[in-house]
Amino acid sequence: MTSLAADTRTVFSRELRPLRYDPFTIIIAMVQPLVFLALFAPLLPGDKSEALRWFVPGIIVMSCLFASSMTGSNLLFEIQTGSHERMLVTPLRRPALLIGRALKEIVPMVAQAVLIVVVCLPFGYRLDVGGALLGLVILAGFSIGMGALSYALALAAKNQEWMFWVVQQTLLFPILLLAGVLLPLDGGPGWLRTLASFNPLRYVVDAERALFTGDIWRSTTVTGLVAAAAVGAFGLFVGVRAMNRST
Repeated sequence: MTSLAADTRTVFSRELRPLRYDPFTIIIAMVQPLVFLALFAPLLPGDKSEALRWFVPGIIVMSCLFASSMTGSNLLFEIQTGSHERMLVTPLRRPALLIGRALKEIVPMVAQAVLIVVVCLPFGYRLDVGGALLGLVILAGFSIGMGALSYALALAAKNQEWMFWVVQQTLLFPILLLAGVLLPLDGGPGWLRTLASFNPLRYVVDAERALFTGDIWRSTTVTGLVAAAAVGAFGLFVGVRAMNRST
């Protein structure tokens, strides 16, 4: 276990190096969520500060989903250049190659959340700091799982880069829309709410909205935490298995 932890730390540090030298990549991943924020926020009814309290946590989750689901493209590039094969023959344990990469997703997620909040503060947005920190913990578990699944998809697609993007884009927006990120699902038809009930991201979004407003003791906190933990555990299981079988 000590060796696994050390190997994971090594891979984690390696994956963070590009972010240290080129932090602008974090901003690039935020462009689409910020566009949604700029276009949808003016359409929200009622008091704008209250509307932002509902909308901003969803945008933060969207940013997290976009970044973590696309991160497998980095591994695809390493596969194409031969860097991944060289990593496989190093003494590093294979599970560490996946876990270290997945843990790296926490850093851009936190950075993007902070930047989105800073952008919204001049427009009257206010949040509860304690609840927001707990919300980031939940998002960290979700980011790890989604990142691991993205890496597993990259390993499955391997030399067929188009397959990675087809699967990623096909699943991304249904997951996003069925989470109620942009529009509330309460007024939707029954079949839509039924589909949404099977989407773990919906419970994460509900938890983030409650936590960012300081409503920590709602049941949504527990369901969001369970959903994020389930995605994290499932993603790591699938990702580690795919890495162990990688050639």
